[in-house]
Amino acid sequence: MKKILIVSDTHGHWPEALNAQAEWADEIWHAGDFGPGVADTLRRFDRPLRGVYGNIDDARLRADFPRTLLFTCEGLHVGMTHIAGTPGRYKPNARELFTPQVPQMLVCGHSHLLRVERDAARAGMWFVNPGAAGREGFHKVMTALRLRLNAGRVVDMAVVELGRRGALPPAG
Repeated sequence: MKKILIVSDTHGHWPEALNAQAEWADEIWHAGDFGPGVADTLRRFDRPLRGVYGNIDDARLRADFPRTLLFTCEGLHVGMTHIAGTPGRYKPNARELFTPQVPQMLVCGHSHLLRVERDAARAGMWFVNPGAAGREGFHKVMTALRLRLNAGRVVDMAVVELGRRGALPPAG
């Protein structure tokens, strides 16, 4: 059994409330828009880090992380991309992950909206968007997801609410 923390759209902000979740996790997955410094913060937890770059990520992050990612974790076949669209209206990055086989879980970000559902048209694939853990954007509550995987199955999933988004501090 593996414990997974899924985050996205941190935009350079790592909420302290996620530290305990990162310590709990066996692996951390980031679905893009890391922003400055977040990947380095995540590496300090000394856990496997899987991720894809997002549309705001710079050349350094794009060199460290791919645009799309396919992998197997604890027997579950996972696809990840930042901009995936939604079930029934997938973007090209997501559709590219459906061949040669549809993953059992598609992890994405970008919308800043928490959304988890099964896609019946894609053999019951889990569509997982953890929302946004950062302060930047139009979401009202910062969120992440934690789950447990066992023998190819999601056996436990919970939303981690990190509080209201609030405003970014003044630039300077």
